[in-house]
Amino acid sequence: MEYDNAARFLKSYNKIESQLKILYGGSPTQNFTDLVKRCTDRNITVRRYENELIDYGKLRNAIVHRTAGGELFIANPSGEVVENIEYIERQLCRPPLVTDVFKSRKITAVFADKPLLTAVQAFGESEKKSIVVYDHGKMAGVLNTYYLFRLLAARAAAGEDLTAFLQNTTCGAVLEESLLQRYRLCDAQTTVFEVFEAFEKQKDLYAVIVTENGVLGEKALLLLTPSDFPAINRYLESYNAKTF
Repeated sequence: MEYDNAARFLKSYNKIESQLKILYGGSPTQNFTDLVKRCTDRNITVRRYENELIDYGKLRNAIVHRTAGGELFIANPSGEVVENIEYIERQLCRPPLVTDVFKSRKITAVFADKPLLTAVQAFGESEKKSIVVYDHGKMAGVLNTYYLFRLLAARAAAGEDLTAFLQNTTCGAVLEESLLQRYRLCDAQTTVFEVFEAFEKQKDLYAVIVTENGVLGEKALLLLTPSDFPAINRYLESYNAKTF
């Protein structure tokens, strides 16, 4: 049809506008350009495509004329423009979930009732800095190498037998709730963009741990550390590569 491209353009434009209002909590009558500018600090996709979105806001007004009977198309955008706005709409409205992108990552875990020596062995075998501790199938907490080193240093300074400490102390006995402040628990709907921003905003973050609902006590579905940040960044650079 004559205005097929205009219809496709408007469909994506309306979805983007609705998503921006959700992000910012904007009023139904809020200006599109103002919404874009206000959402740049809240969403990495809006930030990357701020200029294009503002241009598309102006283009929308150029191709659609409001009448008493509704909206009338008075111009038809090119196929390239339509593909570009649909591309941005997909990223903004249907961003990739981190569990889909990094679903093959293996999580190193130990059981709460096992000797702390088990955790030491797990650290050595996996060469990971963080491991999950399970208690009867539920995530009870996390151990990391820095925390374990502090425990061992304190015992050594007190003249204790480190071998006996590692063999007779369970992993669950040394869990500290305060340690979780350096971890971010996220739910299964968390996007790759949100994980990227989590590491960007909290520089001392040890890891992002994904569970079904983002709460302690659930099974860990994914654990990403700062060492995974380059892979996350490469994925986003590829995913956000402009097609124009």
